[in-house]
Amino acid sequence: MNGKPRERRAPRSSPGRGPGLRTALVALGAALALGVTAAPAGVPGALAAAGATAAAVPAEPLQIAGPADDPATPAVRSHEARPALPLTPGPVPEGTSRAIAASVDRAIRGRTLSAPVLGVHVVDLSTGEEMVDRRADELHIVASNTKLITTAAALDALGPGHMFETRLLMRGAVAGGALDGDLAVIGGGDPNISGRQFDGDAYAVFRKWAAELRARGVTRVRGDLYLDHGLFAGPVTHPDWPERGRDKWYQAPVAALSFSDNCVMVRIRPASRVGAPARVELVPPLPRFGPTNRASTTASAQRHSAGVRRAEGSDELTVFGAVYRRAGPLETWVSVADPVQYFGAALIDSFAGEGVAVDGDLVPVERLPGLIWEGVAVHRSDLLTAVQVTNKRSQNFYAESLIKLLGAESCGRGSWEAGLRAAADFLAEAGLEPGSWSMADGSGLSRGNRFTPRQLTTLLRTMVHHRWGSEFIRSLPYSGEEELSWRDRLAEPPYRGNVFAKTGTLLGVSTLSGYAKGLSGRLYAFSILCNRVPSAWEARRLQDKIVAAIIDGG
Repeated sequence: MNGKPRERRAPRSSPGRGPGLRTALVALGAALALGVTAAPAGVPGALAAAGATAAAVPAEPLQIAGPADDPATPAVRSHEARPALPLTPGPVPEGTSRAIAASVDRAIRGRTLSAPVLGVHVVDLSTGEEMVDRRADELHIVASNTKLITTAAALDALGPGHMFETRLLMRGAVAGGALDGDLAVIGGGDPNISGRQFDGDAYAVFRKWAAELRARGVTRVRGDLYLDHGLFAGPVTHPDWPERGRDKWYQAPVAALSFSDNCVMVRIRPASRVGAPARVELVPPLPRFGPTNRASTTASAQRHSAGVRRAEGSDELTVFGAVYRRAGPLETWVSVADPVQYFGAALIDSFAGEGVAVDGDLVPVERLPGLIWEGVAVHRSDLLTAVQVTNKRSQNFYAESLIKLLGAESCGRGSWEAGLRAAADFLAEAGLEPGSWSMADGSGLSRGNRFTPRQLTTLLRTMVHHRWGSEFIRSLPYSGEEELSWRDRLAEPPYRGNVFAKTGTLLGVSTLSGYAKGLSGRLYAFSILCNRVPSAWEARRLQDKIVAAIIDGG
């Protein structure tokens, strides 16, 4: 998508969910200031500067300015908003630009083979002054840096307190424990219905619904289960994505009714006897997946290799290979072919386990038939949680759910095309010239997502001044963050906690864009886009050296 922007409706947010000004002014211990020494419970904690001298970076916690108190008011445009980061007032000290540029040049020198096509742009966030310009106006494939655009556009249009709603309804009379009628679920595009927020219990939401039915005296449903997935338009899989990877978790389909990231987990264990078929377990244990088990138990550790395939357009799984007899379980996630049917099958299975039987069929519809339906239960989750999973975990499924939601809410159609039109409007307001970039999906899996380093730093500067800038920056991984891919990247002082950035990886592509705090305390936006890379590992090493150079020189 690189077309002409359309007239934009006023941005919206949901009442009662946005953080107030006092919360936003908490020290970067809320995870936003760039300068962390410790990280409790998965977010940056004490915000003394990590490793720098007391003269270079003050030890006391930094303060963050954030969103306005009333989240129901329209989002503040970038030139009106309070900065989300503690920007240093005044001009850039003389010589700083030369020092950073020289430091970056030294980091790159002799490593051009690591990234034959390398674009770098660095700007001071206080003044907008350019620190580094290396092929900064050339288009590059940006991979998962696309998620920066998707999440920023979603926050801008909807606000962090926007609530996904998935509703369970019923119709018919209840007598003797049986509902002589049907159930229905109306999908709201929620990507969060899984075990991620419930200590691994993927059925947690469904169990609550079953309890609501039992409270109404329902232990059997004689009719069908209608599945209203009309909020999002098809197809469920993007046409740009590689056909040979359709069964991979990172190509999970996208629908308005989704369950467990639209993936099933396959666990493969050795049998007790060599030569016997391996033991295969599905989570959840739904019969629609089969599977066909062609994996055996081997006495050779060298032969230990097993995998799972899903036939194109089918949910039938085949497990193959060999499992070493003393090995622990192998676990892999496989995408499903039909997410709406998967949602319905999982719901019926969970209900059965909770004492509620459904006799009828699954009936996917784009709009519920009839007029009289009674509400039973509603599951709600907030947009901010989805944004955080999108950026910190780089979950493609979440990003694509957000782009379709953006289309549904801003353009009236939950399609990729509509979502990209809404994103284009946002980028135009952020200062990116229409037609100078291309965007094909919400996650960056398509190789059609191409931006310049300067365009990404422009976006990053916009979000620092955006009403929801603190939420946006908090959603990014930070250097040294435990349990994420950043755990070992720039994890030592003075770099640990001083970088908040999004990674991106495709075959031949490695990207990194975000924010860094220099030893002087000044803050910078940077974008490092590496294309045609022979080794992703070498490209990441180069990126880390460039970011370290920004911090050291700035």
